[in-house]
Formats: sequence, C-alpha cells, structure tokens
Amino acid sequence: MKNLLLISCAFVVLSCKKEDNRTDHFKNSDSLFSKTSGDSLQIKNNLNSVEEIKKEYNVVNSKLIAKKLDSVSFDYECEERSGNVVYYSENGVLKVMKHFNADSHFSSTENYFVNDGKPYFIFQQQTVWSFDGGTSEKPETRDDITEQRYYIAEGKPIQCLEKKYTLKSSLKNNSKSENIENKELKNCSIDELQKTFDLLMKNKDQKGKINCL
Repeated sequence: MKNLLLISCAFVVLSCKKEDNRTDHFKNSDSLFSKTSGDSLQIKNNLNSVEEIKKEYNVVNSKLIAKKLDSVSFDYECEERSGNVVYYSENGVLKVMKHFNADSHFSSTENYFVNDGKPYFIFQQQTVWSFDGGTSEKPETRDDITEQRYYIAEGKPIQCLEKKYTLKSSLKNNSKSENIENKELKNCSIDELQKTFDLLMKNKDQKGKINCL
C-alpha cells in the first residue's frame, strides 16, 4: 500500500513537471527558430520549402508566446489514458493544434502548425519515465525523451529531425533540448500523425470532457 501511494504521488508530480515542459516548448525553441514579428504569410501553397516553413512557424509561434491567439480546448479519458486538446486560432482561422496524452509511465505531446487546414510543421515530444534508484522515502527518477520535428509540404515530409536525451532527478545539471544536436531521419513517415491530426480536426467542436476520441 505504501509503495502504491508513493508511485501515485510520483506520477502526479511528474505529470505537473511534464506540463511545464510542454509549455516551455513554445518559449525555448531551437536557435534556428528565432522569434520574429509580423503577419502570417497568408498565402496558400506557399510553404514549399524548409525555410518558408521556418518563417511561418516563427510568426505564428511569436503570437502564441504573446498569447495573441484565441483558444478552445477539451479533455478526454480513454481506458487508462487521459488527454487534452487545445485549438489556437486567429480571426477564426486555425493556426495550431496541441494534443497531449499520457498514461502511468508515458506521455506524448504533438504540436501541429496549420495552414489552410493542413499541417506544415509538427513537433512531437514523447517521454518515458521510470524509477532510477534512491529510496522508498525519496525515490529518484529518469525521463527518456524523444523529440521529432517534421517539415511538411503538399502533405509529405520534406525534412524530419530527431533528438534524444535523458533527464535524471538526481542530477542538478541535466541536458537541455536546445543543446542537443538534431539527427536527420531518412525515409520518415507522418502517416500515424496525419491520422491523429484528422481525428483532432473531426473533434474540433468538442467542449468540456469526453470519452475516447
């Protein structure tokens, strides 16, 4: 019983920590995503290169950080997994969808940046956490984190990047995402993410709390 209580408490604390980390993605992006100001490109089918995608991302992300986008959200529970979806829009036009879901030892956040109803950039962060020593009174944990970035043109990925790193509660100076080098993924696919995106689009008028998507 004592161990069950300990695990429950640890999960609550780590869930809160991961929520903070998810918010930080919009504040602490890679250096190649420096903040800029200006209006969205607002041109259909203009996001056909990585550089164009970066420019649009910077504009939208700066508004997201400044809380200049309108938002609506809903929560869901599906078997042993819980989730949250937030839709960010400007003048009624969808710009970003943020999807978080988690179970006891795993969490995933997907951020879909949207133009003309289709994703042009997807950031996904997946975290697997486990106990990593310590004592029953003061357990130590580790988070194994995988980040993936997808640049998309005409519905197909044109560049895919990945970085992996570990955070340990026993260390004061853990690795930081911005200091980890991206590795390019060859022959990557966004099929599963596209399925999730389509599902989230179908549920964009949901409110409150629902069951499975």
